[in-house]
Parts: sequence; structure tokens; C-alpha cells
Amino acid sequence: MDSTEPKTETLSETENYMAWRAEEPDGETTYHLELNNLTVHFFEEEWKEFLTLVDGLLQG
Repeated sequence: MDSTEPKTETLSETENYMAWRAEEPDGETTYHLELNNLTVHFFEEEWKEFLTLVDGLLQG
């Protein structure tokens, strides 16, 4: 594998949606949500805040 390519891992997937993580070559971890034709990118701190938001929605 090319050392300039991120190492990716699928976190969860349905027929239309996917969440995945990328370990970037510079050491940064990024998270990605693919929602049909929309992709949302998060840095680690943003991802943690997003998960807190989703948790609040689920408990709501």
C-alpha cells in the first residue's frame, strides 16, 4: 500500500448509508458519513460532538 494513502475502515453500512474512518498519513483520524449522494467529513473532535448529538436524539 502507498504510504500516502489513508488506511480506511467501514464502521457501519446500510443499503443507502455508510460511516467510515480514515487514518491519514499525517496521523490525523477523519470520519466520513455517506448519505446517498452527500458525504460529510469530520475531524475527530467534530465526530465526538456529532456522536453526542446523535445520542441525545436517540434518548430524546
